[in-house]
Amino acid sequence: MLGKLTLNAIPYHEPIIMITMSAIIIGGLSLLALITYLGRWQWLWTNWLTSVDHKKIGIMYIIAAIVMFLRGFADALMMRSQQALASAGDTGFLLPHHYDQIFTAHGVIMIFFMAMPLVVALMNIVVPLQIGARDVAFPFLNSLSFWLFMVGVVLMNLSLGIGEFSQTGWLAYPPLSGKDYSPSVGVDYWIWSLQISGLGTLLTGVNFLATIIKMRAPGMSLMKMPVFTWTVFCTNILIIMSFPILTATIALLTLDRYLGTHFFTNEMGGNMMMYINLIWAWGHPEVYILILPIFGIFSEVTSTFSKKRLFGYTSLVWATIVITIMSFIVWLHHFFTMGSGANVNAFFGIATMIISIPTGVKIFNWLFTLYQGRIQFNSIMLWTLGFIITFSIGGMTGVLLAVPGANFVLHNSLFLIAHFHNVIIGGVVFGCFAGLTYWFPKAFGFRLNEKWGIRAFWFWIIGFFIAFMPLYALGFMGMTRRISQNINPEFHPLLLVAACGTGLIACGVLCQFIQVFVSVRDREKNRDLTGDIWNARTLEWSTTSPPPFYNFAIIPTIHDRDEFWYIKEKGEAYKKPAKYKPIHMPKNTSTGIIIAGFSLIFGFAMIWHIWWMASAGFMGIVVTWIIKSFDEDISYYVPIDEIERIENQHYKHISTTEVQHVN
Repeated sequence: MLGKLTLNAIPYHEPIIMITMSAIIIGGLSLLALITYLGRWQWLWTNWLTSVDHKKIGIMYIIAAIVMFLRGFADALMMRSQQALASAGDTGFLLPHHYDQIFTAHGVIMIFFMAMPLVVALMNIVVPLQIGARDVAFPFLNSLSFWLFMVGVVLMNLSLGIGEFSQTGWLAYPPLSGKDYSPSVGVDYWIWSLQISGLGTLLTGVNFLATIIKMRAPGMSLMKMPVFTWTVFCTNILIIMSFPILTATIALLTLDRYLGTHFFTNEMGGNMMMYINLIWAWGHPEVYILILPIFGIFSEVTSTFSKKRLFGYTSLVWATIVITIMSFIVWLHHFFTMGSGANVNAFFGIATMIISIPTGVKIFNWLFTLYQGRIQFNSIMLWTLGFIITFSIGGMTGVLLAVPGANFVLHNSLFLIAHFHNVIIGGVVFGCFAGLTYWFPKAFGFRLNEKWGIRAFWFWIIGFFIAFMPLYALGFMGMTRRISQNINPEFHPLLLVAACGTGLIACGVLCQFIQVFVSVRDREKNRDLTGDIWNARTLEWSTTSPPPFYNFAIIPTIHDRDEFWYIKEKGEAYKKPAKYKPIHMPKNTSTGIIIAGFSLIFGFAMIWHIWWMASAGFMGIVVTWIIKSFDEDISYYVPIDEIERIENQHYKHISTTEVQHVN
């Protein structure tokens, strides 16, 4: 009846897990009780859970990403503490099988369920505003994408208290991920959380590519698009081309585990190296899926806070295109040591070195933008300057690892871990923090507190260097990855330093939560209704902060790459339109959350081999989709009097002094 699911699936014997699960359950029930007490369920359902507004969906992505970041960061703290203790002659507080689950979960969470949703969140909030669109091309698909992502989040967290998670590393290499070596449900949790959430990401890629191609405002040619939109455009091309590879690869691994096929075994013609080729044919473009939008964020930020036009717009765009193309021909540098041969290694080593050139072009573009600019040293610029330094170090160590001979020595060492985190934290995470702070007024209508933002930055940057620079030295000393027991005592001092650095990063995270609390408390002091809070140049700043649900009452006509700067010079930034027309907008829908609910049932049932439940979940998905296809009542017109009421609220807040200052 319940397949492999029994009471033994609950890890009663693991005190750390049981305490964590108890805290999560108590916290969750307390939140539900608070919502019930405040009588906010209908408001929550109507305004948020069923919303197809790209801005609200972006905010929900941010909330989910922050929750998953806390769990992934807790895993990092436990790993660093365990290694520091184990190198001091102790056994530590984590058993090997538990450490391996934490190690795997940390990688999966931070890439799939923290970095990806933060990037997608910024895409959702900003891109339609930058191109003059009222929403994305397919609003319902956008809602469905988010809820499929949330299914992956839920399955990922269910593995904490029901069964266990994978112990194979974040990419689940066979034969370790095969049935013989991983007979429990850990790998199955990995498979279905990534498969379902990955489908949501693929739908997002299709949606935003269509949005950017078909919904740009009149006059906005490709070479007039903001750089952030350009990087998102290239990112979604990568998503559409690479995520089907991930879907197919995981599907073949699923067949190996569920039906006993031999795609990735040494029996009956299978080949485990084919899995590694396929997973990295997706995996290396995935790195650029994360970093390209971050490059766009820093392009916007450096221009705004240098009070200059961006240096080398055309070269930045072409560098982005070159990276997009070349990201598909560098994947083999992830397994130089696996016997592909000198010629193959040489080709991929050279390609890896070449792809660093367009990235270097971007660094110089930002530096020349800063040169002789009137730089405003706020927290956003600090994240940017910290990124330039940190990411450059990570890039240089990456070029070193691109040399096959050096890679043979350093491949499985902590040197590689330091490089990877140098790029992801110094690049993606710092960039997301800069972007969230920069566009926070556009989402919520008020600024984040600068003092606490600056404190958070210094804790983060100092903690990062203390946490990861020792890993470069440990890599040269010969310490390998993934070990949690019987660690050489000679490594203890540097591992202790690294653990202290992680503690400093935790202080930075605490500062960020204080920053949000203080900002919400003082929001009336920092409220901005005009939109021109940073005196930026791109089109999204011509709308209110936060924008109304329709974004633009009148779709603007674009004349210049820096359109908002152009209209401010003409003195027309806040000129009220003479008249309005009814606006056609999509209706909210619960279909996305219903399909996601059935997907959760299907995924959970497949993990535990509950076939009747899996059949019911799959049929629920199909039937709901069919019913949705016959739904004709999916949009409505916003009446003119409603538009005028919202617009009058906007314009009455703009004083003559503010207009003169802006112009």
